[in-house]
Amino acid sequence: MAAKLAGGGGGRYSLNQNSEINVTPFVDILLVLLIIFMVAVPMAVTSIKIDLPPAVPPPPNAPKPKEPVFISIQKSGALFIADKQTSLDNLPIDLDASFTSKGQAGPKDDQRVMIRADADVLYSDFMGVLNQLQTAGWYKVGLINEDIH
Repeated sequence: MAAKLAGGGGGRYSLNQNSEINVTPFVDILLVLLIIFMVAVPMAVTSIKIDLPPAVPPPPNAPKPKEPVFISIQKSGALFIADKQTSLDNLPIDLDASFTSKGQAGPKDDQRVMIRADADVLYSDFMGVLNQLQTAGWYKVGLINEDIH
């Protein structure tokens, strides 16, 4: 509590105005809030258990990962595998031929396909390509985006 002990004149019962701010209650409230937050914050932090594999470098003679095949979709709906134009119906056949020409013929589980599309491609065209790949058995499909500066 604050009190004004000395004053400038006036009578015994004269009440002068005290213009000093009493900060003691304000500091008390801040300390109580600080203690509350110090107790509450550790309880609010939740942890999610993630089972990650250990970080082990690959052996020096390990084979390099196979190169993916790139599919491009243009705004007009035209499909390209690398630089060769194809259609949605011929996509699985041409994709098999592309993997064979790269020497990566084998199970489709080991083959990676990357898709890049123009920004204005219709969603139905894009999903048609994804559905065709999934129907044909390619499940390792990646999407390529470019940084916009």
